[in-house]
Amino acid sequence: MQTLSKREQLNFLLTNRIPRRGLTLFMGWYSQIQSPLLTKFSIWLWSLFAEDLRLQDAKKQKFTSLGECFTRELKDGLRPIAMHPERVVSPCDAIVGEFGDIQGTKVFQAKGFPYDISELIPNIHLNHKYRDGKYVTLRLKSSMYHRFHAPIACSVSKVTYISGDTWNVNPVALKRVQKLFCKNERAVIELKTNHPTSSITLVPVAAILVASMKFNFLPQTLNLKYQGPNDIPCDAQFNKGEEMGYFQHGSTIILFATSNYQFCEGIQKGVAIKMGQPLLTGHLTNFP
Repeated sequence: MQTLSKREQLNFLLTNRIPRRGLTLFMGWYSQIQSPLLTKFSIWLWSLFAEDLRLQDAKKQKFTSLGECFTRELKDGLRPIAMHPERVVSPCDAIVGEFGDIQGTKVFQAKGFPYDISELIPNIHLNHKYRDGKYVTLRLKSSMYHRFHAPIACSVSKVTYISGDTWNVNPVALKRVQKLFCKNERAVIELKTNHPTSSITLVPVAAILVASMKFNFLPQTLNLKYQGPNDIPCDAQFNKGEEMGYFQHGSTIILFATSNYQFCEGIQKGVAIKMGQPLLTGHLTNFP
């Protein structure tokens, strides 16, 4: 376990040593209250802790609920998509966390904190695909645009939902809680391109105050109250950059790629990246 500063210890206590499930359910209820006045006050309070909140980029400037603000759409043209066919773009606005080569099937959530792909993704076929491949952790801060998009042209035939805890996914918690991503609520989405050796999988991970993922191609919302099947079949196709869904707050998406990919220049830990910017290169596809 890494040594934390006093400030980091306080952050960890305030955001994790609390009734995480209860607080998350409360925030889910609170964020749906339809009250322009309450929403205006809540956004003002939120902005005191999130100096980088940029609501001027949103299509709407007035919101009737906090949830409507969290899941806001952006004005057209603010996220241009890198359309070169070899490029894989970032599926979301995010801060780049750990990234690099997968060591066999071992991945790092933070320095000295490894986990095995099989602990995150309970699918032997996918575990084998990403052996010695690439991974990147993309952290969506609460102030960021919360919608996520297809990083490549692809199809999706199944979403695997895995229930779990709601630990905070900020850097402090990642240095304190081993295998945190493997403990939290998450979904696994393999992006199919009909190419036998080139593959990308997204793993959206929920967190405290979030634990709610909405996919545009599924009728149900995946959250702490969901009690349906873990494997949810679907039939969806996406162009690169097309919206796939959204979190109801900030959270994390872990992207896994096969070994034929390389990270684009400028991808570094701690760097902010926008949805649509180049993330990986070396994409191969037979997708029409």
